Amino acid sequence: MLTFSPSKKVDHAGMKKIIMGQHHCKRGFSLIELSIVLVGIALIVGGVLVGQDMIRAAEVRAAIVQIEKYQVAINTFRSKYNALPGDMSAWTADTFGFAARGACRGQRPCLGEGDGNGIVEGIRRNAAESQCGICESAGETAMFWVDLSTASATNDRLVDGAFNAATASSVPDFIPLNAVGLYLPHSDLRHGNYVYVYSYNHFNYFGLSAVGSISPGGSLNASPAMTVYQAYIIDKKVDDGYPLGGSVIAQYAGPKSVNLAGAADGTAATPASDLTCYDNKNSPGAPQMYSVEINDGTSVTCALSFRFQ
Repeated sequence: MLTFSPSKKVDHAGMKKIIMGQHHCKRGFSLIELSIVLVGIALIVGGVLVGQDMIRAAEVRAAIVQIEKYQVAINTFRSKYNALPGDMSAWTADTFGFAARGACRGQRPCLGEGDGNGIVEGIRRNAAESQCGICESAGETAMFWVDLSTASATNDRLVDGAFNAATASSVPDFIPLNAVGLYLPHSDLRHGNYVYVYSYNHFNYFGLSAVGSISPGGSLNASPAMTVYQAYIIDKKVDDGYPLGGSVIAQYAGPKSVNLAGAADGTAATPASDLTCYDNKNSPGAPQMYSVEINDGTSVTCALSFRFQ
């Protein structure tokens, strides 16, 4: 038979207090605690966004400084050799120890292979052939980077990198993306952008756009790779902030031509959309403006060209 000792009495009141105490320990967050957590999350998100803005701003500054450095390199080269890189004559190249210019298949002048006319041209081997406006694997547009980056007899080397794969007259086969860097410098804007040179309407330009490859014959397979806002800020800081005016314009190199990064021309009616780099609010003849109001200017639809100074 089981018996219970008087000393083993159950303290029901004590047990109730313990249970109630345990219940109170499981209380939720207070409004103040939740507010502190939400403020912390907001600060973290804000810090990330500010950090992204700072990175984008730094990329824009770096791209501008890079173009300015190249312009200084051109002026230094021209003052020393009385010629533009790439465009120098065969005699000048031979005299100062630069890479040989092209033979032009016996034709003279050597259009696009070192004719010294002040225009950096794509190769044109003879009068019967069409000119390649932007040939980055042969011609003056290719030799531009060769001349600036390889040491001459006077030990010049005015830009970083060694772009010595190009020649004046030999056009190689298709050049894939992973080899484009042998011919062109990467842009400090990053995101697949490269810097190249070309001539258009008797002006020389630095082009800034993506280059996916170089086709057989030397022409670039280029496309826009900067946001509308980036293009607008760069244009505004360097020039006038208008996509079709001044020395900075929203165009880029294409096979044997240039492409406007927006409307077909400057007077057409152009509605703004997430596919436009610039627009004139669908008003024919109105000035074209960068489409910064669309998606806050984040559409990747722009490319730029900078006229030599």
